[in-house]
Amino acid sequence: MTAPIPRDIPDLPAIPGIPALPPSHVPAAAVMAPVRRPLAAACRLLIALAAAAAVTVELTLGSPLRTLSHFAIQANILLALVFILAARRAWTARRPLPSALTGATLLYAMVTGLVYHLLLANESSPFALPGVLTGEATDPTGRHAITTQVLHTVTPLAALLDWLLLTAPGQLHLRQAATWLLYPLTYLAFTLARGELLAPGTPTHYLYPFLDVARHGYRSVLANALLIGLAIYALAVLLVALDHTRPNPVRHRAHHRAKTGFRLQPPVG
Repeated sequence: MTAPIPRDIPDLPAIPGIPALPPSHVPAAAVMAPVRRPLAAACRLLIALAAAAAVTVELTLGSPLRTLSHFAIQANILLALVFILAARRAWTARRPLPSALTGATLLYAMVTGLVYHLLLANESSPFALPGVLTGEATDPTGRHAITTQVLHTVTPLAALLDWLLLTAPGQLHLRQAATWLLYPLTYLAFTLARGELLAPGTPTHYLYPFLDVARHGYRSVLANALLIGLAIYALAVLLVALDHTRPNPVRHRAHHRAKTGFRLQPPVG
């Protein structure tokens, strides 16, 4: 008779001289089929085209250098580039863009819309300038009216909806909020230097009333910049907090269950 085969076979001792191999962590992308998101890609491409078209029209209506000096124009150029890249990644089933980049794009778009509607287009504001892109204190007309609303209302709302409805939560981090302030600080230095270099009689010497050194002086302008900077940081922290509490809108259903790439076979015998 042969001896019965034991049910539990003890582990074999390690062979001396052969180092133990570390555990291998297989990334999810290697075992899961990539998922294309054509709807997200189409929406993001449409938003990018709207921003790019509005910026292009503004460049043809006025001085290109003065137009490119506006915060809203620069923020929308960034939005168009980032959303084009995001649309391509969603269409080709690639990993999303880094959250530091997409979060900064969302923040600058939100700042563009909030500053315009709360400070520039608000009649009760001491810094009212509804025709900020033209440097006029009256409401813009014609194509300026359309591009002003696209750049200050449509694209910020579209960026917010894309974040809420087409982006997975939990991607933004609090440590990124301080980094996002680098661009507003750089823009402040740029606009103050621009105002000093231009001749005093130049139209739109300072592009924004709350940064007009000739009218308010450096003390008031720096105080305004500090308050706006704190508000931008508070908005960034709020976006991070909302990102970690909002529900996940991204749902993928591949047939009835997710495919991992491995198929387990029943034991033999």
